[in-house]
Amino acid sequence: MFARELEVAVEALTQAARLCQAVHRQSAVAIAKNDKSPVTVADFGSQALVCRALAEGFPGDPIVAEEGSQQLRLPEQASVLADVVRHVAAFVPGAAAGDVCGWIDRGGTRDPSPRFWTLDPIDGTKGFLRGEQYAVALGLVIVGQVTLSVLACPNLRSAGGGAIRGALFTAVKGRGAHEQPLCGGSTRPIHVSDNGAPQVARLCESVEGGHSDQHASAELAQKLGLTLPPLRIDSQAKYAVVARGEADIYLRLPTVAGRREWIWDHAGGALLVAQAGGSVTDLDGRPLDFSLGPKLSANRGVVVSNGKLHAALLAALRETG
Repeated sequence: MFARELEVAVEALTQAARLCQAVHRQSAVAIAKNDKSPVTVADFGSQALVCRALAEGFPGDPIVAEEGSQQLRLPEQASVLADVVRHVAAFVPGAAAGDVCGWIDRGGTRDPSPRFWTLDPIDGTKGFLRGEQYAVALGLVIVGQVTLSVLACPNLRSAGGGAIRGALFTAVKGRGAHEQPLCGGSTRPIHVSDNGAPQVARLCESVEGGHSDQHASAELAQKLGLTLPPLRIDSQAKYAVVARGEADIYLRLPTVAGRREWIWDHAGGALLVAQAGGSVTDLDGRPLDFSLGPKLSANRGVVVSNGKLHAALLAALRETG
């Protein structure tokens, strides 16, 4: 089951990751979106490639993705659009500007649907610009639950700090989680750590302080007796390192009351950790609900763990408020 979906998703994200690498080698430059967050040629190109592949493979499936082509179509961004087209055409010969913008805008769905894909073409754009961690993240949502996910992490080294740089993670509900080199090679199952002692647990959190309340995380770590310094990396690569047992906890604590997370920031990673044996809930212990549109509007924050530490995390969160 879902063999075709997995095949298409893996091929699309592998291409998207290679496009991102090519853009970075040629000195990636960001432009600012309306919300002041950065977007690059790689974000647009990655989304175009993945949305094109999904549209061809599953034409009836809506796609909820982060980017749109509106800004890219502005006259003052003509050179940026030309760069996007050039990079996409390296994978889709003959691609034109209209094609590329159309593929990007396939990701513009915002209404809930029983079956849809959600994509972050570059999760961790600032990490991408720094040459650090970022991910291309894709999830297939069916009746509000992530059923299949693929994460491409071009700068994440193989498990244990190995020599191979670039990892591809896959998960299918009920079939476990797996990792393989992004450059190709054998696939291996991955599993969360079996650590049940908070004192030696490793907390993973965002590099960017605006993504999660790091002060609250520090208070929680002190309450639980965590002694190891936090592992700070960008993007859903945090989910990947928890899934393969290199970290035990990842917290996304709201920096502003009422803030809700975008689904594309969590869909791919959440299934990966769950299928690797871990736990993913909101701060109140409820499952993440991906059926309500582009935001996790029914959930407050995100708590990720290896499972054994989850009850203690939620209890400490209740006590700290």
